[in-house]
Amino acid sequence: MNKRAANLAVSETATTIDALVTPALLLDRGRLERNIQGLAERAKKLGVVLRPHMKTAKSIDVARCAFHPEPGPITVSTIAEAEYFAGHGFRDMTYAVGISPASAMRAMEFCRRTGVDLKLLLDSVGQADALAGVRQAIGVTPSVFIELDCDDHRGGLKPDDPKLLEVANRVVEAGANLVGVLAHAGESYTLSTPDALIKAAENERSASVRAAETLRAHGHACPSISLGSTPTAHFAENLEGITELRAGVYMFFDLVQHGVGVCAIDDIAVSVLATVIGAKPEKGWVLVDAGWMALSRDRGTANQQIDQGYGVVCDEKGRVLEDVIVAQASQEHGILATRAGSGKYMPELPLGTRVRILPNHACAMAAQHDYYGVVNGDSPKIEARWERMRGW
Repeated sequence: MNKRAANLAVSETATTIDALVTPALLLDRGRLERNIQGLAERAKKLGVVLRPHMKTAKSIDVARCAFHPEPGPITVSTIAEAEYFAGHGFRDMTYAVGISPASAMRAMEFCRRTGVDLKLLLDSVGQADALAGVRQAIGVTPSVFIELDCDDHRGGLKPDDPKLLEVANRVVEAGANLVGVLAHAGESYTLSTPDALIKAAENERSASVRAAETLRAHGHACPSISLGSTPTAHFAENLEGITELRAGVYMFFDLVQHGVGVCAIDDIAVSVLATVIGAKPEKGWVLVDAGWMALSRDRGTANQQIDQGYGVVCDEKGRVLEDVIVAQASQEHGILATRAGSGKYMPELPLGTRVRILPNHACAMAAQHDYYGVVNGDSPKIEARWERMRGW
């Protein structure tokens, strides 16, 4: 048995966190369920369908917390995710990444084989034209969202771009089903005040509705208007004209979302358990066995008001150690230090001490691991082991 297999075997039988091989990914079930319930209630109040993005969790067990007792509509970021969730009964999905001819072919072959309604995303005439060949080769009619750019953040067409109507017409000419428009307010991740987030949410809404109205005025039914980001989902005051809301990291939250102002530190549901392996007292450092392979290299808080380094450090029970962060990270080493300028001293963390590290970006941290050790609050008990899927 190789070292990795041996470590997994130990972790599979662990009943308390002190028996886990570190670094290990922990998921607080109580926080997870609270986060899920919070946005579900908000979507209901706003009168829209919630289509959670599973790219963060990549776990059927987490999905079942969001959908009980029956599967519901989800968003995926890879076709491998679509395959995985289809295998667990999910049938209504949006593939929220722009298509290439090859990925469209693969997606429609998946739909033919499984019967899943997987909606595709595009923003160009070339992508639309490719659908004709896909439809002819696979024998399945693609369902398509046109991606909108509401804030100069990523891909998509501006709501008033003349190409919007041209792309819509070409989708129909290709024999595909134009289901609507889709937007993501990526700018929201750079904001930090309620007023700015409310404004971003309204801009996302109004841009999407405006694009749909243009398409409808030219004969396209455009039944679905899909938008969402975790920040705007939590700050939208009005979703009139919108049919569905997408968000993903809200299930776990992270330090970026905390910096934006979406969540409290105590809402963050995932962390990495690490062990102290050394110290350099003269530098004020403590070394742990979790580097960027366990935490990721994401530095999403670097441009926020408070830079959290590579993560905020908590004790083994999940209580934040004030102003202690992962200041540096190499492949398998994390260097803990107090935040520059804080005037704080490093607490006593003897060799072998366990700590939890909160993520800058929950999606990136979770992606480094094969499973979640499920815990609840400050209890050391491992309630379950939830596998994560990987791949594209």
